[in-house]
Amino acid sequence: MYELRIERSFLASHGLRLYDGSCEPLHAHDWRVEVEVQAPELDSIDLAIDFHELERIVGAAIDPLRGANLHEHPAFLDVNPSAERVAQHIFEVVAGQLPRRVTLSSVTVTEAPGCRASYRMPR
Repeated sequence: MYELRIERSFLASHGLRLYDGSCEPLHAHDWRVEVEVQAPELDSIDLAIDFHELERIVGAAIDPLRGANLHEHPAFLDVNPSAERVAQHIFEVVAGQLPRRVTLSSVTVTEAPGCRASYRMPR
C-alpha cells in the first residue's frame, strides 16, 4: 500500500458554541490541514496520484474556507464549526474528488499548536 500526505493551511474565524449555550468570541486561526491518501498500486507512470493533482483537489476544498467566518459557511450553518467538523467537511469534499483507485485515509486539522482533530472514513 502506498501512502501520500500533503499539508496546506488557511486562515478562518470561528467562535464555538459552548456546553452552557454561550459562545466564544469570534477569533481567527491559521488552520493547518494534513491530508493522507493511499493506493494499493501505482498508475502507468508509477504514481499513486500526482502531488499537483492532490494539491488541486485539497485546494478546491479549502479555498472556500479562506478568510471565512465559518459560522457563515453553508457546511457549518447547522453544526458547531469545531476542528472536528472542519476536518470532516474537508474529508467529505476531498473524498468525492479523488480518482477511483485512491482512497482518502484521513484529514487532520490543527487549529493551534498541539490542538488537532482528525476525521477518518467510518469503518
